[in-house]
Amino acid sequence: MTNRPTVALFDLDGTLSRRDTLMPFLLGYARRRPRDWWRLGLAPLALGDYLLRHHDRGRLKSRLIRIVMGGERREAVERWAEEYVRSLMSRGALRREALECLARHRDAGSVLILLSASPDLYVPRIGAALGFARTICTGIKWHGDRLDGALGTRNCHGVEKQRWLERLRRLYPGHEFIAYGNARSDLAHLRHADRGVLVNAGRSTRRAALALGIAVERWR
Repeated sequence: MTNRPTVALFDLDGTLSRRDTLMPFLLGYARRRPRDWWRLGLAPLALGDYLLRHHDRGRLKSRLIRIVMGGERREAVERWAEEYVRSLMSRGALRREALECLARHRDAGSVLILLSASPDLYVPRIGAALGFARTICTGIKWHGDRLDGALGTRNCHGVEKQRWLERLRRLYPGHEFIAYGNARSDLAHLRHADRGVLVNAGRSTRRAALALGIAVERWR
């Protein structure tokens, strides 16, 4: 920490949480609707499209959400999101050292911002539960009371996180920006923070981070 006011940006999946949060969210919803299990048979087609043709994470995310939840009523989606996040908070799905780091920033008066590529179907609830001042994530479209599933914003991944970092610098002039992430795609914004910290990454990503002057840590 420094004498300058700080903004602390935390990634969610693999950084605060031990693993991905989107697939458990979708599969948990599907398990509650056995009459719709046939929809899951479309998931391999979406994955094949991603691997063999488009390589577009946002497109894959949208297609999976549409397969599992497309057309569902807002009330049902929000009820499941509340249950899912409550379970996430209570079953050790978040890393202990990540929560300790978050607490240190909170005690130091940092502005806490959750910056995640996961969707706004549940991520803002996680941000609220953890005391973040602001949550930035991927928006999902609705048609009135029914979930569409298309992306309503750019996928908040890779270079898009870097763009958000630049916007936030304008909103918080004079602040030191400290950013935490876990994936190779996070290097895009970690390298442009005043201090970037890569956690729990594989060997090649750690080497890439160190070459860019990004600190490397292991959180349990």
